[in-house]
Amino acid sequence: MKKAVYPGSFDPVTYGHLDIIRRASEIFDVLIVSVLNNKEKTPLFSVEERVKILKEATKDLPNVQVDSFSGLLINYAAQNDIHVAVRGLRAITDFEYELQMAQINSKLSNGELDTVFLTTSLEYAYLSSSSVKEIANFDGDISQCVPDFVEALVREKINLKRQA
Repeated sequence: MKKAVYPGSFDPVTYGHLDIIRRASEIFDVLIVSVLNNKEKTPLFSVEERVKILKEATKDLPNVQVDSFSGLLINYAAQNDIHVAVRGLRAITDFEYELQMAQINSKLSNGELDTVFLTTSLEYAYLSSSSVKEIANFDGDISQCVPDFVEALVREKINLKRQA
């Protein structure tokens, strides 16, 4: 069985992420989308909320599982008998960073974790979670960036932060 992990922050999940998830799910028998709990960042959504959102967004993909992890990807992969990580590439700047991470992961895992790169579909190449949050913070239209239910959750979360 071919199993892979697609790790990321997914804060929030965008159509670009969902494009990579859908395409990777056609390549692998099992795709685990795993939310990184990065203590260095202050996310809009908690890890639990992001997992719940991803489960809803991928419910029509039967071979996609959603999980979360902290720490190094290589440790998560080893604990779950995963030997392939999936990463999306939007631009050449993504490639430089992702190549370095792939090489580090390969070295630290003694070659046990390979990385497969999928280029983002052109219609989503401009998308990032950061830009979605910035647009939403200025009350811009994010309907072309995220599913409707995610847009509502982003708006709700931003309004709560404004009230606090």
